[in-house]
Amino acid sequence: MIKRIVANIKAEDLSKADLFYQDILGLEVLMDHGWIKTLGNDQEAKVQVSFAAQGGNNTEVPLLSIEVDNVDELYKKIKQEGFEITYGMADESWGVRRFFVKDPFGNLINILQHT
Repeated sequence: MIKRIVANIKAEDLSKADLFYQDILGLEVLMDHGWIKTLGNDQEAKVQVSFAAQGGNNTEVPLLSIEVDNVDELYKKIKQEGFEITYGMADESWGVRRFFVKDPFGNLINILQHT
């Protein structure tokens, strides 16, 4: 039985994760060995891996989808910090409100809230 799946994002400067993933999204440092930094929280989550031909509405497939409970607030914070929004806030027909943003490493991230 799988207990968890961890996403490993290649990054030359680990400190670039701090503003986006820690300060804005609210993750905590769980481990830091200098060459690898793990951010997370104490929430239990289902194990899920998605495979997609497109990201919905003919968008690019994002590297990560991050479900939050405050998508509008995060959208404002991310815009204020100058991160690149590649797909603006949208209420999708499949029951999510979401936007796409490039993280500090250039990865496409889908930030969503179920409606």
